[in-house]
Amino acid sequence: MGSMVFRYLPGLEGPDNKEKTLNISARNVLKGTVKNLTHGAVNSEVTVELAGGAEVVSIITKNSAENLGLVEGKEVYVVIKASNVMIAAG
Repeated sequence: MGSMVFRYLPGLEGPDNKEKTLNISARNVLKGTVKNLTHGAVNSEVTVELAGGAEVVSIITKNSAENLGLVEGKEVYVVIKASNVMIAAG
């Protein structure tokens, strides 16, 4: 199981507005840096470079990319939760 730290928005009042560490069921949490960000009309393609140079590409909604404040060079976490991962070879 992975863990992630969540920070609440500044300016919000209340006892729950603080940094929290939450456990998540995804076991694959990879730290990286946004290498490329391409916005479409509805979705955004995000390329994240991991340590060692490997890249992970994800398609998320444009709204999510904007809400996360994604820009090239921003440190992010890739969270992978998949029931199936397929590999094929010829």
